[in-house]
Formats: sequence, structure tokens, C-alpha cells
Amino acid sequence: QVQLVESGGGLVQAGGSLRLSCAASGRTFSSYAMGWFRQAPGKEREFVAAISRGGGRTYYADSVKGRFTISRDNAKNTVYLQMNSLKPEDTAIYYCAGQRDYSGNYYVGRYEYAYWGQGTQVTVSS
Repeated sequence: QVQLVESGGGLVQAGGSLRLSCAASGRTFSSYAMGWFRQAPGKEREFVAAISRGGGRTYYADSVKGRFTISRDNAKNTVYLQMNSLKPEDTAIYYCAGQRDYSGNYYVGRYEYAYWGQGTQVTVSS
């Protein structure tokens, strides 16, 4: 089992950058595929980015491709989301998620993840 805590959210102007962090408890972080999701008011939670347990495979939603980068540091039990060229439509609560993995895959479906953080608010002003 893993517990996840996000940080790094805040208020930024359009065109700016933020880096989100998600710290995981436990000694088996490197066994988990990780993902970032977001949920804007009145909308469904949507996939943003995913990374395999070793970090060698990543995948992005089309809406963030080329602007966001997911990475992880297994020695620090942390996954990151670097967000550049932010737009007002990126405003949402951002959640990290983890799923135990035995095959080196990443996951894009919210129901594929068993573990979730509490979320961190990102607000992009125009």
C-alpha cells in the first residue's frame, strides 16, 4: 500500500510554469506506475499524464502534450509534473495516482489506479 501527498500547486499567470510533486510513502514506490489527473469544477476527472514504474515510458493527454512533462525519482519516492505554457483551461485540482505494476506499463484510465492523493489546486489567470 502507498500513501500519496501532492504539493506545488498555486496561482500563476497564463504562460507561466509550475512544478507539482507527489511524495509517496513506503519502500515499494518503484513498483508502482504513476499518473496525474485533474478535475475542473463541474467536470469529470480527466487523465493528464502517466509514467511507468521505472520511468522509461510516459504518455500524455493531447491537451498537455508538449507543455507538460511527467518524471519520477524512485530514490526520493516522488513523481513530478512540470507544467509550462500554462493556460486558463489548465485550472483544476490536480491529483496523483498510483497502481502496483508488474509489467512496466503505464495506465491512463482513472479506474486503473487504486491509490490517490488528496489533490492540489492549480489556478491559471488570464
